[in-house]
Amino acid sequence: WTIWLVTGTLAYCLAATAGSRERTERFDRKPTWISHQSRSATPRPRTVRQDFGYSATAHAGGEVGELGGFITPAAEPSYYAKRIPVSSFADPLTASGRISLTGRPLHVLIGFFNAGTLNEWRTPNTIALRISGRGDVFYAWLEYATSRWRAGGDEPQGFPTKMDPVSGRRELIGFAAKGVVHRWTLRYDPDGNGGAGVVTATIGDARAICNLAPGHQADGATFNRFGLLTVMKSADTGGEVWLDDVTVNGAKEGFDQDPRWEGFQNRRTFVSANVRPRFDFGYSATRYAGGRSRGEMGGLVFRGDCRYPDRMAYYADRLGELTLAKPLQASGKVALRRGVSDSTVLIGFFHSRDSMRVNPSQKTGIPASFLGISTDGPSRVGFYFAPTYRLGDDARSVSSAEDPPRIHPDGTAHTWALKYDPAANGGKGRLTVRLDGKTVSLELAAGEKDQGARFDRFGIITTWIDGNAQTLYFDDLTYTCRQ
Repeated sequence: WTIWLVTGTLAYCLAATAGSRERTERFDRKPTWISHQSRSATPRPRTVRQDFGYSATAHAGGEVGELGGFITPAAEPSYYAKRIPVSSFADPLTASGRISLTGRPLHVLIGFFNAGTLNEWRTPNTIALRISGRGDVFYAWLEYATSRWRAGGDEPQGFPTKMDPVSGRRELIGFAAKGVVHRWTLRYDPDGNGGAGVVTATIGDARAICNLAPGHQADGATFNRFGLLTVMKSADTGGEVWLDDVTVNGAKEGFDQDPRWEGFQNRRTFVSANVRPRFDFGYSATRYAGGRSRGEMGGLVFRGDCRYPDRMAYYADRLGELTLAKPLQASGKVALRRGVSDSTVLIGFFHSRDSMRVNPSQKTGIPASFLGISTDGPSRVGFYFAPTYRLGDDARSVSSAEDPPRIHPDGTAHTWALKYDPAANGGKGRLTVRLDGKTVSLELAAGEKDQGARFDRFGIITTWIDGNAQTLYFDDLTYTCRQ
């Protein structure tokens, strides 16, 4: 073994196959890795105000007494809700009432959830109406998430839409805000949709239908609350919503007096640093990923945006330049602690210039000259841990039909491995990823290996198309390098 002593950390570079080397980093101390904008100073932390619950007012059109108030989207959960007997996807659920918005921007969930599993959006164990206030109108979507973070919404029928003459796309019509009162309903029927479960909702005369996707009812879900719940993405603009004459599973709440529903962090003002896209990842003196000792890399990773130089970031080790002519591999431990829908983290081999090139292209979210793993996935499946690469103009990853490994944002530590074999697949090359005991491979197409991709970094890099964030950590890493 050749032992490399690098300021403040002990890293090992050991012989692998002929002409290649591997390096191991255990993060027992802070390494000399490069942090390129991975600890952002902007946007600045944001003041979040939560001030909702029971109120002796009458905004929602009834007698004095209602629930609601000022609600702000934030990563930190807040709710005001009624305790209900523990229910599941095997039980029918119903709720109804009146709703009114004041016209300020707003994002909130109204529905059934589990107070013990609040972590992100879409949070597991939910059936909800998602309300977004936009000035004169508000929009609504119907959605759910299983106990395994698999989600769905507004299929086969969402709320009414219209054709936008400029974009040519269909857009929601919206419901009148600024004090206008609407009747609403929310229902879950476990026997609907051919026994697979269906969620329906109405606002006034408008109706939305959401069929649970195949297999989602079998995932299971547990619900022990109904009420108002913040959308747990990142800190944003808040506004007011009001509900009255609410009926939950046949029990009516008139709110002529304080019902003493349960409030959780619903009357407070605080400062949150989880503001999109404030990157906050790198070395961390923690031990979430299950490493041998304290110290790892990771943190809060938002998707990046290649159109702006300050919205791309990485935390990575220098490798010397590698190509696809020889094998590449990496392995270690990982834990995903929080995963918001429409988010991605990339770990793997990339290039310090090619992969960080500022350009107007929004064709793909994968940076140029990248070979590694992505942790995104359609909401209906949760979060993949999948082989992904971009060697030329186009990016490729495995499809859902190939059933890649899934990782849940529950903090569980996993072992993983990545292997690129240039001789496999008839000499065209193959990329294989393993998470715990599950493996999936992605075969390179003819000619892709010869497109000139090069790599001089290994670590976490942001995507090229923006979005939400994940919080995850890696430890005990071993990866290919040049001597």
